[in-house]
Amino acid sequence: QVQLVESGGGLVQAGGSLRLSCAASGRTFRHNAMGWFRQAPGKEREFVAAIGGSGVSIEYADSVKGRFTISRDNAKNTVYLQMNSLRPEDTAVYYCAADEGPLAHLVKRGPDYWGQGTQVTVSS
Repeated sequence: QVQLVESGGGLVQAGGSLRLSCAASGRTFRHNAMGWFRQAPGKEREFVAAIGGSGVSIEYADSVKGRFTISRDNAKNTVYLQMNSLRPEDTAVYYCAADEGPLAHLVKRGPDYWGQGTQVTVSS
């Protein structure tokens, strides 16, 4: 059974940084895409960032480009999201995602697996 477990969320002031981690278990995703989505109160879940199995292919939502960095450690079956220059509008529940296919599947079709989510709150 695949499990994605996020950690690293919390409360931070605007301009601060947080690093989210997501550890996968139940199967290896070293050849597959992993990523992050988020859902703010009253809004739909939206794509944030994704990374291909080799770590070469990466995509970001326009709203986070230049501020967030996604990376992965295939030896640990883990994906990370470094979030810098955080803004109040970044406040949301952040969900880890993984797909059995390539990055395009995760981004355009939606992932095959979801984590339980971790809350990120940015105060002004």
